[in-house]
Amino acid sequence: MNKHEDTRELIYVHMNQPEKFTLTYGIEFTEFLKGLPVKLSNLLLLRHNFADGHFNMHTMLEYVDLEMIPKISDEDVYGYGDFCWIDFEEEDNLDQLNGQELAELLYLGHVKDHLRSPFFGKINNQIVYLAHDDGWYNKTYYRSWNDFYFMLGTTISEKLNNKKEKFNFSLRKKKIIPPVPIEIIESFTSNMKEGIAFSIELSVRNRLQIEIPIWIMGDFYDMDAMLEEYELLNDRPPDGKLVYDRKSEEWQALSRYVS
Repeated sequence: MNKHEDTRELIYVHMNQPEKFTLTYGIEFTEFLKGLPVKLSNLLLLRHNFADGHFNMHTMLEYVDLEMIPKISDEDVYGYGDFCWIDFEEEDNLDQLNGQELAELLYLGHVKDHLRSPFFGKINNQIVYLAHDDGWYNKTYYRSWNDFYFMLGTTISEKLNNKKEKFNFSLRKKKIIPPVPIEIIESFTSNMKEGIAFSIELSVRNRLQIEIPIWIMGDFYDMDAMLEEYELLNDRPPDGKLVYDRKSEEWQALSRYVS
């Protein structure tokens, strides 16, 4: 059992906008891939335990192509411990990387930090994904913040769709909850810079709407400490809410802190 399994309905986000990365808890690799608005062509594996990857002679690293990405997404990547990768467009582009760039790639995987920009023009990567116990501690760099906003909005709705209702509204087929729009997720940017929690676990549902409470928690690198803080949240009201109206099928953000 994953050590975060009992709180998988919690998403914590701390955004570092100047350096273009987020620290997250509660978003796993399969959810991440499903939530991205673009499909990645190839993943260069920096740290992993995947047994069936291709081998690139120039970088001396393994990679998975488009056809193999579904296979690695079915793996227990949480069980790998460290799971780090960077996407790239074509294998030929890997052969253009010089020694300095290779060293920077290895540093990314080993230290989970960047020496220079983590975006390499020669391979045109969009993402750098650096996880320890995938879903527990994920540091992810984004070339485009829209990819992050889209992914987060999609992941929130997917977690809601996968959560069992405590009561049955009718015999009609359950309606799929759409992703939270980019502009609503983006409205929490200033709060995400501080560090916030979206609690699907503590969401309130009725026939009219769904309310997801949000708390501003501060910046955490230690997710054990973050969870300890999260356990105390019942002692204070949420700082905001994401609200889904079942009739209009629309989302809105309610918070005096939303910028």
